[in-house]
Amino acid sequence: MTITITAFERSPDGGMGLARDTRVRWALEEAGLAYEVRPVSLAAMKQPAHMALHPFGQIPTYEEGDLALFESGAIIFHIASQHAGLLPDDANARARAITWMFAALNTVEPPILELVTAKFQEGDKPWSKERMPLIAERIRHRLHQLSARLGDDEWLDGAFSAGDLVMVSVLLRLRPSGILNEFPSLAAYVARGEARPAYQRAFAAQLAFNTTRSTAD
Repeated sequence: MTITITAFERSPDGGMGLARDTRVRWALEEAGLAYEVRPVSLAAMKQPAHMALHPFGQIPTYEEGDLALFESGAIIFHIASQHAGLLPDDANARARAITWMFAALNTVEPPILELVTAKFQEGDKPWSKERMPLIAERIRHRLHQLSARLGDDEWLDGAFSAGDLVMVSVLLRLRPSGILNEFPSLAAYVARGEARPAYQRAFAAQLAFNTTRSTAD
């Protein structure tokens, strides 16, 4: 059965890998799975056809036969659960890898998204300048904790897993702010993730997808 995911018709970041379809592409590449991408415009995301796949009108979605999924974390978990390469065989190690997926999405990503929102959607508000440093400090607090846990290890818990894939994807969103560079061990951790051939393929595909569509306009 063909796997089809949805992506922005034109990504807000111009194809630089920050949109959430990139992390799903990465998981598919790690698992060695072929897939197709269906572009969705901002207007179409709010139409009934797409809302039937994603009730909140966002991307990405995942379709395979009769199965339709939304939320990047859930999609990656499904891919990792069904195909080798992203979750350890050992039950305890597998549980820890899944825990890191949840930690990335529920503990590390929220303040990062808050910073993005404050900068790009609320930057013109009178209280924005006072709020931004507070958000940045919350992010630094989390990164200090994460850096301490990672230490000198290559990955979060033994071999590379879906937990690392999601965590690296989340931390990449910090790159434009410069905060990630304040934590050399985490910056190196992210660079290791980006150096993986599967990530390189996913990034190139996402960039080409956006470049081709921009050229066609």
